[in-house]
Amino acid sequence: MCVAVAVLVAGTVWLCASSAGFMGGPYGGYRVQDVDVNKLWTTAGSNGWRASSAPRSYWPPPPAETNGYLRVRCNGGLNQQRSAICNAVVAARIMNATLVLPELDTNSFWRDKSGFPGIYDVPHFLKTLKHDVHIVTSLPGIMSKGKTKKLKAHKIVPPRDAPLSWYTTLALEEMKKYGAIYLTPFSHRLAEDIDDPELQRLRCRVNYHALRFKPHIMKISNEIVNKLRSEGHFMSIHLRFEMDMLAFAGCIDIFTPEEQKILIEYREKNFAKKILVYKDRRIIGKCPLTPEEVGLILRAIGFDNSTRIYLASGEIFGGDRFMSPFRAMFPRLDNHSSVGPEKLEENTRGLAGSAVDYMVCLLSDIFMPTYDGPSNFANNIMGHRLYYGFQTTITPNRKALAPIFMDREEGHVTGFEDRVRKVMFNTHFGGPHKRIHPESFYTNSWPECFCHMNPMNPSDKCPSDDPHDVLGGQLQNEEIEDVDLKTTDKI
Repeated sequence: MCVAVAVLVAGTVWLCASSAGFMGGPYGGYRVQDVDVNKLWTTAGSNGWRASSAPRSYWPPPPAETNGYLRVRCNGGLNQQRSAICNAVVAARIMNATLVLPELDTNSFWRDKSGFPGIYDVPHFLKTLKHDVHIVTSLPGIMSKGKTKKLKAHKIVPPRDAPLSWYTTLALEEMKKYGAIYLTPFSHRLAEDIDDPELQRLRCRVNYHALRFKPHIMKISNEIVNKLRSEGHFMSIHLRFEMDMLAFAGCIDIFTPEEQKILIEYREKNFAKKILVYKDRRIIGKCPLTPEEVGLILRAIGFDNSTRIYLASGEIFGGDRFMSPFRAMFPRLDNHSSVGPEKLEENTRGLAGSAVDYMVCLLSDIFMPTYDGPSNFANNIMGHRLYYGFQTTITPNRKALAPIFMDREEGHVTGFEDRVRKVMFNTHFGGPHKRIHPESFYTNSWPECFCHMNPMNPSDKCPSDDPHDVLGGQLQNEEIEDVDLKTTDKI
């Protein structure tokens, strides 16, 4: 069966990465000036680390009685929502709350009413997290004046990046008062930096084990991956050269006056008013790479025109004018429409289409993002690929590359490819490495969600491979202790 099924149907991903062929820095990255491009098709060096989100210390099951119900509405795209779901589970855990199955804001942008049950495998979600939190699919009914009606949740707008203390004080007080609270919007509403590593590991259990896409999404993803891999290795690229991102970034000078007008109007309508100067934005790496720049980077690294590439992207702004140079360098381009099964578009509109792209990018031999930001598609994929056996990720440093491309535009092409290679090979290519701000926890959950096979530090020692074994064992021990206590009481 395809690797995608093995990855997510099993619900547990414990792939040990091979370090053969690469020598790198202290965390297993490649820090060399010349790399055999063929070796990039393999996984990055692991240096003995592997993924593990199982608890390392005592982790009691949730109490039978909770303090109330927690409802959340996860706004944004698929991956913002994914991060929000992880945060909601953590919030429910620390508040000893019963989590109502998270709601997905699918109407404002996606025009998709499928919601959580239409995207994710709900029974698997509930089963995977049964040792962590109580979850129900809807608020319960209550008796009022002889009639049964649903419990009404008190609405609260949580602060952005709220600390744990906000949930355990203000939000908890409101929950106890009303019986249920409704947090909306719920994107970036819990701080990423949490001192408790067990809560961080809970986030990983949600993200990489509990959140499994529905069977039809997995089936389509499998078919695409199998077809692409039938002809050898393939690379996936998240080409973020779309209207919303270009308008947000303020990178409009390369477009026609008509196109600039469209971008300006979109920005004024959707984003905060701010004066943005194109050259200033570009030199600090805030502009998405153009399709041609992506092609030039790949060619400089050593990939040739036989490379098969899967594109995960929306409509490219500027159309074929920008895609033609890229296609000329790398003609073997596909997306989920061109390589997927018949009537794919009918089955993958809205969030489901993004989910298929997510799975194909996760399972590709190499992944390359062209623009990364908090909780977006690229960042979440990078974090998942790191967890899924340190798979190769090519991450362009846009800030370091900007002056090289700007020189090229002015006709200074001497040493262009050498300069690009120097930037591109000064990276970890998906190997374990220390998380440094502003890198997101969802992009790099090392070391909290990893363990070492032969650790120098005992705290890095690997527990049982399966978090369910660890949690189930703890639960069984508790039951045995309860029986012993009752027996002792009788004596």
